[in-house]
Amino acid sequence: MPVYKAPLDDIRFVLDEVVNAASLVALPGYEEATPELIEQILTEAARLCEQELLPLNQSGDIEGCSFAAGAVRTPAGFRQAYQTYIEGGWTGLACNPAYGGQGLPLVLNGVLEELICSANLAFGIYPGLSHGAYNAIHVHGNDDVKRRFLPRLVDGSWAGTMCLTEPQCGTDLGLIRTRAEPDGSGGYLLTGTKIFISAGEHDLTENIIHLVLARLPGAPVGIRGLSLFVVPKVLVNDDGSLGERNAVSCSGIEHKMGIRASATCVINFDRATGWLLGQPHKGMRAMFTMMNEARLAVGIQGLGIAEVAYQNALAYARDRLQGRSLGGPRYPDRSADPLIVHPDIRRMLLTMKAYTEGCRALAGRVGVALDRQERDPDLKCRQEAGELVALLTPVIKALFTDIGFEVANLGMQIWGGHGYIRDNGMEQFVRDVRITQLYEGANGIQALDLVGRKLPQDVGRSLRRFFHPLAAELERDGADSVLAPYVRPLAKAFGRLQQATVVIAQRGLAKPVEAAAVASDYLRLFGLVALGASWLTMVRVAQAQVVAGTATPLHRAKLDTGRFFMAKLLPQTGALLSSIMAGAEPVMTLDEALF
Repeated sequence: MPVYKAPLDDIRFVLDEVVNAASLVALPGYEEATPELIEQILTEAARLCEQELLPLNQSGDIEGCSFAAGAVRTPAGFRQAYQTYIEGGWTGLACNPAYGGQGLPLVLNGVLEELICSANLAFGIYPGLSHGAYNAIHVHGNDDVKRRFLPRLVDGSWAGTMCLTEPQCGTDLGLIRTRAEPDGSGGYLLTGTKIFISAGEHDLTENIIHLVLARLPGAPVGIRGLSLFVVPKVLVNDDGSLGERNAVSCSGIEHKMGIRASATCVINFDRATGWLLGQPHKGMRAMFTMMNEARLAVGIQGLGIAEVAYQNALAYARDRLQGRSLGGPRYPDRSADPLIVHPDIRRMLLTMKAYTEGCRALAGRVGVALDRQERDPDLKCRQEAGELVALLTPVIKALFTDIGFEVANLGMQIWGGHGYIRDNGMEQFVRDVRITQLYEGANGIQALDLVGRKLPQDVGRSLRRFFHPLAAELERDGADSVLAPYVRPLAKAFGRLQQATVVIAQRGLAKPVEAAAVASDYLRLFGLVALGASWLTMVRVAQAQVVAGTATPLHRAKLDTGRFFMAKLLPQTGALLSSIMAGAEPVMTLDEALF
């Protein structure tokens, strides 16, 4: 069975020294988020994931979900693990205390999601979607809808889903055909079919609350005519008790490449009763509340798999004896040296480590920004934090999941042929993480969102939330002779990003296809610079500990890993800029008939 140990030392480093999560205790509502409580949460979350969820990961993948007579059964052990999860209060960690939640910072919820996804990604999808449904209802629901649904979503006895995709439409939601008709009593009757609905049916909870995009009679065509509805699997009485079964059914589950313990369902609505969430024809505005949270959460899934793949590759590289070091035997008392002495193995391990730790630091930065967007009493600070989150959401979703897949494949490569064998677990990481590049908006869509919406929005105002602080840091740290070797490569990469931004803005304004054709290269370039900025912060913090004489092995490792990132991974930005400068012509010239 694969190994996993929650990386609490590195998480503490990010929270305590990199993003200063302790400062959140000063925000209204976060008074209880003391360092002592945060430490207790980290310790208990690690225990849950290592002891309860990890042992079910391989068995859940092998058994998968089963479907019979409209019902879905999750793999053995999942129901018990879910009960343990909700009894621990984890479903309400970052939820409003008015509905039974603990009201703790969102950055902590992000840490919890990483640990769960490392231990058992398929399991994590169930509570993850429920939290997204909670958030959408909390932001857009009226008092009656909130009273009816939120307490049970918070305590975990009910689950939630997001129902967008239909057989004829995925990304192009304007093609949705599901319709909603007023029932004459303030509710609506929904009819239609949704596909690829994660956790659409299962046996973990007594009710499932579907958030469904549908079209009202006479609604405008396209996405501007969509409304969002709350449609429970089981109807809910006015007193909050369960009533009759709603006209919602599951007609099948998908047989998938990975995350096989997560039920992916076809859900049918046959004049099912629902309630409007938000305003008529404003469904996309409400759904984006859930989608943006989901995109950040999917990015964390990529991070979680990257971490567990790295841990297992490292364990194998230390134990597996193969060949001798090129500099002479490192362990002459053994029949061979371990894999970790070989340069190419070290290259792969350092790539995995540098990417994973950089992503964790960037996730921490965005997590704290989410909390400031939510709670900071200063309106300007809330606005600026929100702009940074909006800018980095597509970057985190696409970059982290691309990296998760790359790191999982590197881990398999280190294992060699043994990585291809199911019993060792490495191939499951590759299969599980692959979906993260596809769902919640394929990564190409995230790139289009970045160049088509986020860059030009308000004349690039959100860009300034990232560009200006980084420019100031580079100017300040460039004068430090110790930090200069880290600053110089990042300054060059940042210059490339600035140049690419100007080129895309100029060309894309005149001809949108020019921006679209290089969007994925631009997102990767942006992401690498964002990771570089995170590494510069980590290196600065670590070097300060060295100067103070209080550096730990973790701090010293940050200096070496940061050097590797700047020297060996960040130079990719040069090739990406060259590709961007080549423009759309090499992509668009070939006649369709000649493909």
